[in-house]
Amino acid sequence: MRVWVDLTNTAHPVVLKPLVDVLEERGDEVLLTARPLSHTLELLDDWGHAYTALGEYGGAKRVDKAKQAARRAALMTKWGRKHGPFDAAIAHGSTDLPVASRLLRIPNTTMFDYEWATAQHSVNCRLANRVLVPDAIPPERLRRYGATAKKLVRYPGLKEEYVLHDFEPDPGVPDALGLDRAQPIAVIRTAPSYALYLGGREAELLPDLIRHLHGQGAQVVVLARNDDQRQQARKLELDRVVVPQRAVESRSLVAFADILVSAGGSMNREAAALGTPVWSMFDGRLGGVDEQLIEEGRLQMLERVEQVEVTKRQETGKPLTTRDPAQLLELALPD
Repeated sequence: MRVWVDLTNTAHPVVLKPLVDVLEERGDEVLLTARPLSHTLELLDDWGHAYTALGEYGGAKRVDKAKQAARRAALMTKWGRKHGPFDAAIAHGSTDLPVASRLLRIPNTTMFDYEWATAQHSVNCRLANRVLVPDAIPPERLRRYGATAKKLVRYPGLKEEYVLHDFEPDPGVPDALGLDRAQPIAVIRTAPSYALYLGGREAELLPDLIRHLHGQGAQVVVLARNDDQRQQARKLELDRVVVPQRAVESRSLVAFADILVSAGGSMNREAAALGTPVWSMFDGRLGGVDEQLIEEGRLQMLERVEQVEVTKRQETGKPLTTRDPAQLLELALPD
């Protein structure tokens, strides 16, 4: 098979790499396209797989996003026509691949695990041949997007449980950041301010949270998504606060962390899958996956920074449950 995979934000190189690996191990050819946004291209460079960067970030405003999406869809269609034909196309939340795939008549699958990105899903679910989501999301929430029973496929567990298959945490990740693994480590992931469903809002708790964790004696790693967020953290001028300039391997960092507080979804679920205590400061509408994790006691919602206490864990986080990515791939490949 020849398969086209599109990656449009920082989580996608991590999420889609296991599927690409399975495809290539069995002899299929996979071509990657990517949108420059946050650390997406850095993670692809670290991966070492060839890719083509297409388009650019359109901003947090709806009208700007729409204009850039139209430009990128045109670029994607041109690229797909030049490098095709393809037997299948797969993406996790890309709004451009379903458009290009329909125009080029390529069977395509859209994957996602947060159901309230209304504008995105209203396009993707209608244009995709297959819609793949975790079984924590009730099907009735997806019908208005055009995710009919015929095209909807639900997989068990978290996508992170497939990503963490055969995972062993790398102690070189916290060491490279100058962290003392014998002392408490707290990790903060800032808000995805570029997401349309958040409208560009930032987590107002961030400065107070950094001060609170630092005041408990923790080494605080702030994983920011852009330069503005990095500057906000650095202006606090606290000695045990580390603000990496580029992407780090988040799974190993979260595995060695004693606590994660995150405004994003993917790292929250990585922590839940690894057994690392995790608090969410996400201020959008809760999705089915987070609702399930909260019910199971694997995720807590942050309302006040005083709720969070950092204590040193005795064991490094290892996946509580892992699943075979080959099984997810079989569900992902469109008919």
